[in-house]
Amino acid sequence: MKDLKTAIIKFVTVAACSALWCGGVQTLLLAGPAGTNTPAGEGYLADLTALLSSDWPTNRTVNIVCHGHSVPAGYFKTPAVETFNAYPHLLHRGLKERFPNAVINVIVTAIGGENSEEGAKRFDSDVLSLKPDVVTLDYALNDRGIGLERAEKAWRVMIEKCRTRHIPVILLTPTLDLTAKLDDPQDPLNLHAVLIHRLAEDYHIGIADSLERFQQSIRNGVRPADLMSQGNHPNREGHALVATELLKWFMSHHVP
Repeated sequence: MKDLKTAIIKFVTVAACSALWCGGVQTLLLAGPAGTNTPAGEGYLADLTALLSSDWPTNRTVNIVCHGHSVPAGYFKTPAVETFNAYPHLLHRGLKERFPNAVINVIVTAIGGENSEEGAKRFDSDVLSLKPDVVTLDYALNDRGIGLERAEKAWRVMIEKCRTRHIPVILLTPTLDLTAKLDDPQDPLNLHAVLIHRLAEDYHIGIADSLERFQQSIRNGVRPADLMSQGNHPNREGHALVATELLKWFMSHHVP
């Protein structure tokens, strides 16, 4: 029995090492070490930022896809859509300032009023078909309507589809809703934020903590209403908070 246990341990160790060797650095970033149970580290997008830092003729077009509901779609005070004040555009501008020689597409596949179940149904046709280099997921506000269990299942479907294709993912916690009780841990907004943190830990992927960024601003004296265009949609100042969180993952990489 002892010899059998020893053989099994050796087999698992060899298999794990082989998988890591064959999968390369990108697989390591996506999957993470077994049992770490933490979100991805700051080097999660190191390969991508190196590419963004490169010049012609060694560079190529980079596609970033922002999937989600009305907030990434750019809805402000419904029915107004302010694309150029929404966080996908602010992210695009921030990336171009940081990587001036990069060719970048920030593509928005978000649909107002949609939840993660609906987003997962069209994930192959609307997101993966674009051959993204990174995908952001932002559904928590609307997922309050379907509950934690159904939301978790849908988020896992989208995450795992990216994972099998070695596509990095950044999960977004919800932006502010003026009806939420932020000091109540059982408020659905907070519960969905906790779920998203757990998913980032489970898959060792990126997270942009939009809700914490809003709460930090409020703790610093900013009125919640001053970050919003209506009760559940941020204004430009609110979107800028989200873009700042996302930009943390794209640190400039010096190429000699």
